[in-house]
This record gives sequence, C-alpha cells and structure tokens, in this order.
Amino acid sequence: MSAGGGLPLAGVRVIEFSHMVMGPTCGLVLADLGAEVIKVEPRGKGDRTRYLTSSGTGFFAAFSRNKKSVQLDTEDAADVAVLQKLIGTADVVIENFRPGALAARGLGYEALSRGNPRLVYCSLKGFLAGPYETRTALDEVVQMMSGLAAMTGPPGRPLRAGAPVNDMMGGMFGAIAILAALRQRDITGKGQLVQSGLFENAAFLVSTHMLQQAITGVAPPSMAAGRRAWGVYDVFTTADGIPLFIGVVTERQWDIFTDALDEPALRDPAWASNTLRAQGRETLIPLVQSLVGRRPAAELEALCEAAGLPFARVNQPGDLFEDPHLNAGGGMLPITLPDGRATTVPALPVQFGDARLGVRSDLPAPGQHTAEVLRGLGMDAAEKD
Repeated sequence: MSAGGGLPLAGVRVIEFSHMVMGPTCGLVLADLGAEVIKVEPRGKGDRTRYLTSSGTGFFAAFSRNKKSVQLDTEDAADVAVLQKLIGTADVVIENFRPGALAARGLGYEALSRGNPRLVYCSLKGFLAGPYETRTALDEVVQMMSGLAAMTGPPGRPLRAGAPVNDMMGGMFGAIAILAALRQRDITGKGQLVQSGLFENAAFLVSTHMLQQAITGVAPPSMAAGRRAWGVYDVFTTADGIPLFIGVVTERQWDIFTDALDEPALRDPAWASNTLRAQGRETLIPLVQSLVGRRPAAELEALCEAAGLPFARVNQPGDLFEDPHLNAGGGMLPITLPDGRATTVPALPVQFGDARLGVRSDLPAPGQHTAEVLRGLGMDAAEKD
C-alpha cells in the first residue's frame, strides 16, 4: 500500500479505553490503517458494549476488528501500574469516559506524559472547553442542541438521524487530530493532548444551515418540509410501486432529464431555470410524479444511469449485504460474530491506489491478548490472575 508495501500506521501502538461508539470508531480508523490497537476491557465479561441489545446490538461487532483485547481493571492499583507500564510503550491513548475519570486513577494525560513525553492522548468528549464541558452528552442530546434533529424531522417534530452520526464522526475527527499530532511529533519530538467533541461535531454538521440563515436572514426550514435548493430532488413512485430518488441539480441535467423523458410538458418556459423550478415545486413535483409513475423502476434506472443523472432506490441497511458495488473490490469485510456465525461489514470508505483496507484480525474475545501483551512487557499473565 505504501512505497514499502506496509500499512500507513504500521508500528504505531494505540491503547484504547473506550466503549459504545465514539471511542471505538476512533480506534477502528487507526486499527484499519495498520496501528496496533490494544483495547483495555474490564475483567470478567469485558466491555459492556459487547452485550447491548436493540439498536446497540451491532456496536461492538462494527468497531472491533483489527484490535487486541486485554483485561485490566482501572480500579485496581496493581492493574493500573501495569497499564502505566504498557502506556509507556505506546504512541497514542484513546479514551471516551466521563471528564476526569481516568485522571483520577493516574491514567490522565498529565501523569502519563511525564513518563512518556512523546505520547499523543486523545479524549473524546461530549463537549470541548466551555460552559458545557462537564455535562453528559449523547448523540441525541447534541442533535437536539445543534438543530440537526429539527432539520431532519417534520416542522415542530425533531427527529434524530437514523445512525449515530455524531458519535461516528466525532471518532473520525479524533483520529484526524491524532494523525496531525503524530505528524507534529515528528517535528517537535513531543506528544500532546488532543480532544474531539460530540456537540462541536453536530455544530459542524449544521454549519451550512447556519450560513444559509446568515446570508438570507431567514431560518432554514427542515429538510422534511419539502423546501429544496433544486427543482427536482425527491423520491418518486414508479409504475411498479418502487420508491426511487431522482435528483436534477444542474441546468445540463435538466436538459438531459427532459430529453430522456421526451415529455413536452417539461419544456414549458415556467421550468426554464433551476430557480423557477425550485419556486414552482408545488406544481412541478406532481407533474414529474405523473410522468415517472408511467415507467417501471428498471427502465427509469437505466435511463438515469445512461444519462448520468443521480438516482437511487430507497433501501434498508440490510440490503447492503448483497450490494454488488460494495461487494466488489474489498468494500465488504468478513468478520466472525461472537456466536460463531460469519458475516460482513462495510470497510472504511477510503482507497489507497487500487487497494482497500482489510481485516488482519477478527473480533477479539474478552482478554484474548492479555497474556501476549503482558509477555511483551516482560510479565507473566499468571501474576495478574
């Protein structure tokens, strides 16, 4: 993948104190890029994320490939001493626990950097510095605070996004900060504390809506309200009852769309520009639906693909297991679930030349690598049993 054929972060050791989504996402990015990521789990059953149900059922399986698991107790003084020794060999620490939780156990940045001044320490938090920084946050909390939920749901009915977007993106921004700090360490020889904030991530996501209001002087309506910057940017029902999104976002695309459908009604001067089409959506969209609704989905998909128009069927997440594009070229990675069943999971959405990032090791069992890691420190695992 690189000039020497190795992964970009080969040789980088990361100690991950995390649970749920934000911290594990950060660790996953670094692990897939080649870092040795050692996940620290509580003794016994390990990370409680392993046992979540309902919408949390897939969290551990989604974010734990390419990681090692060790079981050491941050409440136990002897285990903390082992962790401090382990972190002395590390390049990076990741943690997403409540503010001050690890510092109270001697595992905060100030204490650890004295013994390892090259350490990059990433805290993934609900809020960065400011009046809210000691509050507890969830993805839902910051979606409500930032206006993201209001932009997603119908007017007056805020709705969280259907995936943990802030948790996952907050973890990604943590990984970006870590990579930047490692690069800076190459120059200065010193590590540093970096942080990523859930609320600040949500604010970043709505920055376009904020600037829309700053420019127009009017608060933007929710996306569910039907207002669009483009005339045709909607889900239509085909003749065979399949919902199909079609977007027509440029004048060239409108010309292609009208030529492909060959419908005189679309050539009316009332639709001659995107501004006119956006202003006349209440009339235009029913007209387009009446035309699109005469054709089956396969015909419309072929028409859009040949014309270079954006289109998509409205899928469910489970449909992606069989998606032909994702399954080509390493876009879906094989993993084994804790119950022994094989499945696949989407790879990181990046490509290096012709190569995608793959699986070097499957999901770890709780404490699977404890003995291996302790041996590397010159210790016998039996000492900790």
